[in-house]
Amino acid sequence: MGGDLRRGGLLGGPDTAGTRPGAEPPPAATPKAAAIVWALLGLNTLGSAGAKTIVPLPRSLIQLVTMGALVAAFALALAINLRLRIRASAFVLLLTLLLVPSVISSANLEVGFGALFRCTRLALFVGTLWLLSRWWDGSLTFVRHHIRMYFAVLGSVAVGLVISPGAAMPELYGGRLVGALWPLTPPQIGQYSAVIIGLTVLLVLGRRIDRASAVVVIVPSLVLLALTHTRTATLGLLVGLALAIGSLVLTSAAARRFFAWTVLIAVVAAVGFASALQAWFLRGQSQENFSSLTGRAKVWDALLAAPRSTAEQLFGMGLGDKSFGGLPIDNSWLAVYTEQGLIGVSLVAAVIAVLGGVALLRPPSLPRACAIFLISYVAMSSYTEAGLGDASPYLLHLALAASLLAVPAAATHLPKPAAPRRRVPRWARNRK
Repeated sequence: MGGDLRRGGLLGGPDTAGTRPGAEPPPAATPKAAAIVWALLGLNTLGSAGAKTIVPLPRSLIQLVTMGALVAAFALALAINLRLRIRASAFVLLLTLLLVPSVISSANLEVGFGALFRCTRLALFVGTLWLLSRWWDGSLTFVRHHIRMYFAVLGSVAVGLVISPGAAMPELYGGRLVGALWPLTPPQIGQYSAVIIGLTVLLVLGRRIDRASAVVVIVPSLVLLALTHTRTATLGLLVGLALAIGSLVLTSAAARRFFAWTVLIAVVAAVGFASALQAWFLRGQSQENFSSLTGRAKVWDALLAAPRSTAEQLFGMGLGDKSFGGLPIDNSWLAVYTEQGLIGVSLVAAVIAVLGGVALLRPPSLPRACAIFLISYVAMSSYTEAGLGDASPYLLHLALAASLLAVPAAATHLPKPAAPRRRVPRWARNRK
Protein backbone atom coordinates (compact mmCIF):
# COMPACT_ATOMS: atom_id res chain seq x y z
CA MET A 1 0.00 0.00 0.00
CA GLY A 2 2.44 2.56 -1.17
CA GLY A 3 5.89 2.92 -2.56
CA ASP A 4 9.09 1.70 -1.04
CA LEU A 5 10.88 4.56 0.69
CA ARG A 6 14.60 4.05 0.38
CA ARG A 7 17.75 6.08 0.56
CA GLY A 8 21.36 5.68 -0.47
CA GLY A 9 23.06 5.02 -3.77
CA LEU A 10 26.05 6.61 -5.46
CA LEU A 11 26.11 8.62 -8.65
CA GLY A 12 27.84 6.75 -11.42
CA GLY A 13 27.69 3.32 -9.79
CA PRO A 14 25.01 0.65 -9.74
CA ASP A 15 21.69 2.18 -8.71
CA THR A 16 21.08 -0.25 -5.85
CA ALA A 17 19.13 2.25 -3.78
CA GLY A 18 16.85 3.60 -6.48
CA THR A 19 18.15 7.15 -6.37
CA ARG A 20 18.00 7.70 -10.12
CA PRO A 21 14.70 8.90 -11.57
CA GLY A 22 12.40 5.98 -12.38
CA ALA A 23 14.70 3.41 -10.80
CA GLU A 24 13.93 1.34 -7.73
CA PRO A 25 15.75 -1.69 -6.31
CA PRO A 26 14.06 -5.05 -6.29
CA PRO A 27 12.47 -5.85 -2.90
CA ALA A 28 14.69 -7.77 -0.52
CA ALA A 29 13.70 -11.32 0.39
CA THR A 30 11.98 -11.61 3.76
CA PRO A 31 14.64 -12.64 6.32
CA LYS A 32 14.03 -15.55 8.65
CA ALA A 33 14.35 -13.16 11.58
CA ALA A 34 11.08 -11.55 10.47
CA ALA A 35 9.29 -14.75 11.50
CA ILE A 36 10.82 -14.42 14.99
CA VAL A 37 9.69 -10.79 15.18
CA TRP A 38 6.16 -11.80 14.19
CA ALA A 39 6.12 -14.56 16.82
CA LEU A 40 7.32 -12.13 19.49
CA LEU A 41 4.51 -9.73 18.57
CA GLY A 42 2.08 -12.60 18.96
CA LEU A 43 3.53 -13.50 22.36
CA ASN A 44 3.10 -9.91 23.50
CA THR A 45 -0.59 -9.94 22.61
CA LEU A 46 -1.38 -13.15 24.51
CA GLY A 47 -2.16 -11.10 27.62
CA SER A 48 -1.63 -11.82 31.28
CA ALA A 49 -5.17 -12.40 32.59
CA GLY A 50 -6.99 -15.69 32.32
CA ALA A 51 -7.66 -19.00 33.99
CA LYS A 52 -5.56 -20.53 36.74
CA THR A 53 -2.69 -22.53 35.34
CA ILE A 54 -1.35 -25.89 36.49
CA VAL A 55 1.81 -24.21 37.71
CA PRO A 56 0.80 -20.83 39.18
CA LEU A 57 2.44 -18.00 37.26
CA PRO A 58 2.64 -14.58 38.92
CA ARG A 59 0.98 -11.93 36.80
CA SER A 60 4.05 -9.72 37.15
CA LEU A 61 6.17 -12.51 35.60
CA ILE A 62 3.74 -12.93 32.70
CA GLN A 63 3.71 -9.18 32.08
CA LEU A 64 7.52 -9.16 32.16
CA VAL A 65 7.60 -11.91 29.53
CA THR A 66 5.03 -10.29 27.25
CA MET A 67 6.52 -6.81 27.48
CA GLY A 68 10.02 -8.21 27.10
CA ALA A 69 8.84 -9.98 23.94
CA LEU A 70 7.67 -6.66 22.50
CA VAL A 71 10.94 -4.91 23.29
CA ALA A 72 12.85 -7.83 21.76
CA ALA A 73 10.62 -7.72 18.67
CA PHE A 74 11.29 -4.02 18.17
CA ALA A 75 15.05 -4.44 18.72
CA LEU A 76 15.27 -7.39 16.31
CA ALA A 77 13.18 -5.62 13.68
CA LEU A 78 15.48 -2.62 13.98
CA ALA A 79 18.54 -4.87 13.69
CA ILE A 80 17.36 -6.38 10.40
CA ASN A 81 16.27 -2.99 9.06
CA LEU A 82 19.03 -0.66 10.24
CA ARG A 83 18.61 1.65 7.25
CA LEU A 84 14.96 2.20 8.26
CA ARG A 85 13.62 1.22 4.86
CA ILE A 86 9.86 1.21 5.17
CA ARG A 87 6.83 1.06 2.93
CA ALA A 88 4.18 3.75 3.14
CA SER A 89 1.09 2.09 4.63
CA ALA A 90 -2.25 3.76 5.29
CA PHE A 91 -2.96 1.08 7.90
CA VAL A 92 0.16 1.74 9.99
CA LEU A 93 -0.21 5.50 9.46
CA LEU A 94 -3.72 5.40 10.96
CA LEU A 95 -2.42 3.38 13.91
CA THR A 96 0.28 6.00 14.39
CA LEU A 97 -2.38 8.72 14.42
CA LEU A 98 -4.30 6.67 17.01
CA LEU A 99 -1.39 7.29 19.36
CA VAL A 100 -2.31 11.00 19.49
CA PRO A 101 -5.65 10.68 21.36
CA SER A 102 -4.15 7.82 23.39
CA VAL A 103 -1.32 10.00 24.69
CA ILE A 104 -3.51 13.09 25.19
CA SER A 105 -6.10 11.18 27.24
CA SER A 106 -3.50 9.20 29.18
CA ALA A 107 -1.35 12.22 30.07
CA ASN A 108 -3.79 13.44 32.74
CA LEU A 109 -3.05 10.24 34.72
CA GLU A 110 -6.70 9.77 35.74
CA VAL A 111 -6.32 6.07 35.05
CA GLY A 112 -2.84 5.90 36.60
CA PHE A 113 0.63 5.42 35.19
CA GLY A 114 -0.57 2.20 33.60
CA ALA A 115 -2.13 4.30 30.83
CA LEU A 116 1.23 5.77 29.82
CA PHE A 117 2.74 2.28 30.00
CA ARG A 118 0.07 1.04 27.59
CA CYS A 119 0.77 4.01 25.31
CA THR A 120 4.45 3.03 25.24
CA ARG A 121 3.44 -0.54 24.46
CA LEU A 122 1.23 0.60 21.58
CA ALA A 123 4.00 2.86 20.25
CA LEU A 124 6.52 -0.02 20.24
CA PHE A 125 3.95 -2.28 18.58
CA VAL A 126 3.28 0.26 15.81
CA GLY A 127 6.99 1.00 15.44
CA THR A 128 7.72 -2.69 14.92
CA LEU A 129 5.04 -2.87 12.23
CA TRP A 130 6.64 0.09 10.48
CA LEU A 131 9.99 -1.72 10.46
CA LEU A 132 8.41 -4.93 9.15
CA SER A 133 6.47 -3.08 6.44
CA ARG A 134 9.59 -3.19 4.27
CA TRP A 135 8.76 -6.84 3.49
CA TRP A 136 5.02 -6.41 2.97
CA ASP A 137 4.72 -7.32 -0.69
CA GLY A 138 1.38 -9.09 -1.04
CA SER A 139 2.92 -12.55 -0.67
CA LEU A 140 1.77 -15.30 1.70
CA THR A 141 5.00 -15.31 3.73
CA PHE A 142 3.49 -13.74 6.84
CA VAL A 143 0.37 -15.92 6.54
CA ARG A 144 2.57 -18.95 7.12
CA HIS A 145 4.26 -17.21 10.07
CA HIS A 146 0.80 -16.42 11.48
CA ILE A 147 -0.41 -20.00 11.23
CA ARG A 148 2.75 -21.49 12.74
CA MET A 149 2.72 -19.00 15.61
CA TYR A 150 -0.88 -19.62 16.69
CA PHE A 151 -0.64 -23.35 16.05
CA ALA A 152 2.21 -23.42 18.57
CA VAL A 153 -0.02 -21.57 21.06
CA LEU A 154 -2.82 -24.07 20.50
CA GLY A 155 -0.28 -26.86 20.96
CA SER A 156 0.38 -25.60 24.49
CA VAL A 157 -3.39 -25.59 25.11
CA ALA A 158 -3.66 -29.19 23.91
CA VAL A 159 -0.75 -30.25 26.11
CA GLY A 160 -2.41 -28.63 29.12
CA LEU A 161 -5.66 -30.45 28.30
CA VAL A 162 -3.86 -33.80 28.21
CA ILE A 163 -1.88 -33.17 31.42
CA SER A 164 -4.77 -31.84 33.49
CA PRO A 165 -8.26 -31.98 31.95
CA GLY A 166 -9.77 -30.53 35.14
CA ALA A 167 -7.56 -27.44 35.04
CA ALA A 168 -8.08 -27.06 31.30
CA MET A 169 -11.88 -27.19 31.53
CA PRO A 170 -12.71 -25.69 34.95
CA GLU A 171 -16.21 -25.21 36.32
CA LEU A 172 -15.43 -21.50 36.79
CA TYR A 173 -15.69 -21.14 33.00
CA GLY A 174 -18.64 -23.50 32.65
CA GLY A 175 -16.50 -26.40 31.52
CA ARG A 176 -15.13 -24.45 28.55
CA LEU A 177 -11.54 -24.97 27.42
CA VAL A 178 -8.92 -22.59 28.85
CA GLY A 179 -5.15 -22.45 28.85
CA ALA A 180 -3.75 -24.64 31.61
CA LEU A 181 -0.09 -23.87 30.89
CA TRP A 182 -0.51 -20.19 29.94
CA PRO A 183 -3.51 -18.20 31.19
CA LEU A 184 -5.66 -18.11 28.05
CA THR A 185 -9.42 -17.55 28.11
CA PRO A 186 -11.92 -19.51 25.95
CA PRO A 187 -12.49 -16.54 23.57
CA GLN A 188 -8.75 -16.28 22.98
CA ILE A 189 -8.39 -19.97 22.16
CA GLY A 190 -11.47 -19.83 19.96
CA GLN A 191 -10.08 -16.82 18.11
CA TYR A 192 -6.69 -18.42 17.42
CA SER A 193 -8.37 -21.66 16.31
CA ALA A 194 -10.80 -19.92 13.97
CA VAL A 195 -8.14 -17.74 12.35
CA ILE A 196 -5.70 -20.53 11.51
CA ILE A 197 -8.53 -22.81 10.35
CA GLY A 198 -9.76 -20.16 7.95
CA LEU A 199 -6.30 -19.30 6.62
CA THR A 200 -5.37 -22.98 6.19
CA VAL A 201 -8.58 -23.74 4.30
CA LEU A 202 -7.82 -20.89 1.92
CA LEU A 203 -4.26 -22.13 1.41
CA VAL A 204 -5.63 -25.57 0.53
CA LEU A 205 -8.02 -24.07 -2.00
CA GLY A 206 -5.14 -22.11 -3.50
CA ARG A 207 -2.98 -25.27 -3.57
CA ARG A 208 -0.30 -23.63 -1.45
CA ILE A 209 -0.31 -26.43 1.13
CA ASP A 210 -0.80 -30.18 0.80
CA ARG A 211 -3.91 -31.77 2.26
CA ALA A 212 -2.05 -33.89 4.83
CA SER A 213 -0.44 -30.82 6.38
CA ALA A 214 -3.77 -29.03 6.29
CA VAL A 215 -5.50 -31.87 8.15
CA VAL A 216 -2.82 -31.74 10.85
CA VAL A 217 -3.66 -28.05 11.42
CA ILE A 218 -7.42 -27.99 10.83
CA VAL A 219 -8.68 -31.07 12.71
CA PRO A 220 -7.05 -30.36 16.13
CA SER A 221 -7.98 -26.68 15.81
CA LEU A 222 -11.61 -27.59 15.12
CA VAL A 223 -11.67 -29.81 18.22
CA LEU A 224 -10.24 -27.03 20.39
CA LEU A 225 -12.69 -24.51 18.90
CA ALA A 226 -15.61 -26.82 19.74
CA LEU A 227 -14.36 -27.27 23.31
CA THR A 228 -14.23 -23.51 23.86
CA HIS A 229 -17.94 -23.07 22.96
CA THR A 230 -17.01 -19.66 21.54
CA ARG A 231 -19.90 -18.39 19.43
CA THR A 232 -18.16 -15.24 18.20
CA ALA A 233 -15.16 -17.15 16.82
CA THR A 234 -17.40 -19.77 15.19
CA LEU A 235 -19.62 -17.21 13.47
CA GLY A 236 -16.58 -15.15 12.47
CA LEU A 237 -14.99 -18.25 10.93
CA LEU A 238 -18.12 -19.17 8.95
CA VAL A 239 -18.90 -15.65 7.72
CA GLY A 240 -15.25 -14.84 6.99
CA LEU A 241 -14.77 -18.03 4.98
CA ALA A 242 -18.02 -17.47 3.10
CA LEU A 243 -16.89 -14.00 2.02
CA ALA A 244 -13.32 -15.07 1.25
CA ILE A 245 -14.33 -18.13 -0.78
CA GLY A 246 -17.03 -16.08 -2.48
CA SER A 247 -14.29 -13.77 -3.74
CA LEU A 248 -12.62 -16.79 -5.40
CA VAL A 249 -15.71 -18.50 -6.83
CA LEU A 250 -15.44 -16.88 -10.26
CA THR A 251 -11.76 -17.73 -10.70
CA SER A 252 -11.25 -21.02 -8.82
CA ALA A 253 -12.94 -24.34 -9.54
CA ALA A 254 -11.71 -25.67 -6.18
CA ALA A 255 -13.43 -22.76 -4.41
CA ARG A 256 -16.69 -23.49 -6.26
CA ARG A 257 -16.58 -27.17 -5.28
CA PHE A 258 -15.75 -26.37 -1.67
CA PHE A 259 -18.51 -23.80 -1.48
CA ALA A 260 -21.08 -26.23 -2.89
CA TRP A 261 -20.08 -29.04 -0.51
CA THR A 262 -20.06 -26.67 2.46
CA VAL A 263 -23.58 -25.49 1.71
CA LEU A 264 -24.78 -29.10 1.36
CA ILE A 265 -23.16 -30.16 4.65
CA ALA A 266 -24.55 -27.09 6.41
CA VAL A 267 -28.09 -27.90 5.25
CA VAL A 268 -27.78 -31.54 6.35
CA ALA A 269 -26.35 -30.53 9.74
CA ALA A 270 -29.07 -27.93 10.26
CA VAL A 271 -31.76 -30.52 9.59
CA GLY A 272 -30.28 -33.55 11.32
CA PHE A 273 -28.49 -31.98 14.27
CA ALA A 274 -30.58 -28.88 14.95
CA SER A 275 -31.16 -29.65 18.64
CA ALA A 276 -27.50 -30.48 19.32
CA LEU A 277 -26.31 -27.33 17.53
CA GLN A 278 -28.81 -25.22 19.47
CA ALA A 279 -27.66 -26.70 22.77
CA TRP A 280 -24.01 -26.04 21.89
CA PHE A 281 -24.81 -22.50 20.81
CA LEU A 282 -26.83 -21.61 23.93
CA ARG A 283 -24.22 -23.16 26.29
CA GLY A 284 -26.97 -23.85 28.85
CA GLN A 285 -27.94 -20.18 29.10
CA SER A 286 -31.48 -18.89 29.34
CA GLN A 287 -33.04 -17.01 26.45
CA GLU A 288 -32.94 -13.77 28.50
CA ASN A 289 -29.24 -14.16 29.24
CA PHE A 290 -28.56 -14.99 25.60
CA SER A 291 -30.53 -11.99 24.32
CA SER A 292 -28.50 -9.67 26.58
CA LEU A 293 -25.26 -11.16 25.16
CA THR A 294 -24.31 -12.78 28.48
CA GLY A 295 -24.89 -9.53 30.35
CA ARG A 296 -22.77 -7.41 28.00
CA ALA A 297 -25.70 -5.20 26.99
CA LYS A 298 -26.17 -4.03 30.58
CA VAL A 299 -22.54 -2.89 30.78
CA TRP A 300 -22.85 -1.13 27.41
CA ASP A 301 -25.98 0.74 28.46
CA ALA A 302 -24.33 1.91 31.70
CA LEU A 303 -21.20 2.98 29.81
CA LEU A 304 -23.14 5.07 27.31
CA ALA A 305 -25.25 6.66 30.06
CA ALA A 306 -22.22 7.74 32.12
CA PRO A 307 -21.57 11.53 32.08
CA ARG A 308 -18.51 12.73 30.17
CA SER A 309 -16.88 16.08 29.56
CA THR A 310 -16.30 17.34 26.02
CA ALA A 311 -12.60 16.46 26.25
CA GLU A 312 -13.44 12.92 27.41
CA GLN A 313 -15.88 12.51 24.56
CA LEU A 314 -13.28 13.59 22.01
CA PHE A 315 -10.10 12.02 23.43
CA GLY A 316 -11.36 9.43 25.93
CA MET A 317 -10.13 8.78 29.43
CA GLY A 318 -6.84 7.03 28.71
CA LEU A 319 -5.78 3.49 27.87
CA GLY A 320 -7.00 1.09 30.53
CA ASP A 321 -7.91 -2.55 30.97
CA LYS A 322 -10.99 -2.39 28.72
CA SER A 323 -13.43 -2.45 31.64
CA PHE A 324 -16.19 -0.24 33.00
CA GLY A 325 -17.27 -0.35 36.62
CA GLY A 326 -15.08 -3.39 37.17
CA LEU A 327 -16.79 -5.36 34.37
CA PRO A 328 -15.29 -6.09 30.95
CA ILE A 329 -16.63 -3.95 28.13
CA ASP A 330 -16.29 -6.71 25.50
CA ASN A 331 -16.91 -4.37 22.58
CA SER A 332 -14.07 -2.82 20.62
CA TRP A 333 -15.99 0.28 19.59
CA LEU A 334 -17.20 1.13 23.08
CA ALA A 335 -13.77 0.34 24.54
CA VAL A 336 -12.14 2.71 22.05
CA TYR A 337 -14.80 5.35 22.77
CA THR A 338 -14.09 5.05 26.50
CA GLU A 339 -10.31 5.16 26.21
CA GLN A 340 -9.62 7.19 23.03
CA GLY A 341 -12.90 9.04 22.47
CA LEU A 342 -14.71 9.81 19.25
CA ILE A 343 -11.40 10.61 17.53
CA GLY A 344 -10.17 7.11 18.31
CA VAL A 345 -13.42 5.57 17.07
CA SER A 346 -13.11 7.53 13.80
CA LEU A 347 -9.52 6.34 13.28
CA VAL A 348 -10.38 2.70 13.99
CA ALA A 349 -13.35 2.92 11.63
CA ALA A 350 -11.01 4.39 9.00
CA VAL A 351 -8.66 1.41 9.46
CA ILE A 352 -11.46 -1.07 8.72
CA ALA A 353 -12.84 1.05 5.88
CA VAL A 354 -9.45 1.52 4.19
CA LEU A 355 -8.52 -2.17 4.38
CA GLY A 356 -11.97 -3.24 3.23
CA GLY A 357 -11.99 -0.73 0.37
CA VAL A 358 -8.54 -1.76 -0.85
CA ALA A 359 -9.53 -5.45 -0.67
CA LEU A 360 -12.59 -4.78 -2.83
CA LEU A 361 -10.50 -2.94 -5.42
CA ARG A 362 -7.88 -5.68 -5.76
CA PRO A 363 -8.35 -8.32 -8.48
CA PRO A 364 -9.34 -11.83 -7.28
CA SER A 365 -6.40 -13.70 -5.79
CA LEU A 366 -5.52 -15.93 -2.87
CA PRO A 367 -3.82 -13.13 -0.85
CA ARG A 368 -6.91 -10.96 -1.37
CA ALA A 369 -9.16 -13.79 -0.15
CA CYS A 370 -7.02 -14.23 2.99
CA ALA A 371 -7.20 -10.49 3.63
CA ILE A 372 -10.99 -10.49 3.20
CA PHE A 373 -11.27 -13.35 5.69
CA LEU A 374 -9.18 -11.53 8.29
CA ILE A 375 -10.92 -8.18 7.86
CA SER A 376 -14.41 -9.69 8.06
CA TYR A 377 -13.46 -11.86 11.05
CA VAL A 378 -12.09 -8.87 12.97
CA ALA A 379 -15.08 -6.72 12.03
CA MET A 380 -17.50 -9.34 13.35
CA SER A 381 -15.51 -10.01 16.51
CA SER A 382 -15.30 -6.30 17.30
CA TYR A 383 -18.95 -6.38 18.42
CA THR A 384 -18.35 -8.74 21.34
CA GLU A 385 -14.58 -8.50 21.86
CA ALA A 386 -12.30 -5.56 22.72
CA GLY A 387 -8.84 -4.86 21.34
CA LEU A 388 -8.94 -2.67 18.23
CA GLY A 389 -7.60 0.38 20.06
CA ASP A 390 -4.55 -1.23 21.64
CA ALA A 391 -1.82 -3.77 20.86
CA SER A 392 -3.84 -6.96 20.45
CA PRO A 393 -4.23 -10.06 18.27
CA TYR A 394 -6.92 -8.23 16.32
CA LEU A 395 -4.50 -5.51 15.25
CA LEU A 396 -2.01 -8.24 14.33
CA HIS A 397 -4.67 -9.90 12.14
CA LEU A 398 -5.30 -6.58 10.43
CA ALA A 399 -1.55 -6.02 10.00
CA LEU A 400 -1.41 -9.37 8.22
CA ALA A 401 -4.29 -8.26 6.00
CA ALA A 402 -2.41 -5.03 5.20
CA SER A 403 0.68 -7.03 4.21
CA LEU A 404 -1.45 -9.17 1.89
CA LEU A 405 -2.98 -6.12 0.20
CA ALA A 406 0.36 -4.35 -0.33
CA VAL A 407 1.42 -3.93 -3.94
CA PRO A 408 4.79 -5.59 -4.67
CA ALA A 409 7.57 -3.07 -5.15
CA ALA A 410 8.55 -4.07 -8.67
CA ALA A 411 11.95 -3.02 -9.83
CA THR A 412 12.01 -0.47 -12.61
CA HIS A 413 15.14 -0.89 -14.66
CA LEU A 414 16.80 1.99 -16.43
CA PRO A 415 16.88 1.73 -20.22
CA LYS A 416 20.14 0.49 -21.63
CA PRO A 417 22.32 3.22 -23.06
CA ALA A 418 22.31 3.35 -26.82
CA ALA A 419 25.24 1.64 -28.49
CA PRO A 420 27.83 4.10 -29.85
CA ARG A 421 27.69 4.68 -33.59
CA ARG A 422 30.38 3.10 -35.64
CA ARG A 423 32.43 5.70 -37.42
CA VAL A 424 32.31 5.02 -41.14
CA PRO A 425 35.47 5.97 -43.07
CA ARG A 426 35.06 8.69 -45.70
CA TRP A 427 36.12 6.40 -48.50
CA ALA A 428 33.39 3.96 -47.53
CA ARG A 429 30.68 6.64 -47.58
CA ASN A 430 31.44 7.52 -51.22
CA ARG A 431 31.23 3.94 -52.37
CA LYS A 432 28.14 3.12 -54.33
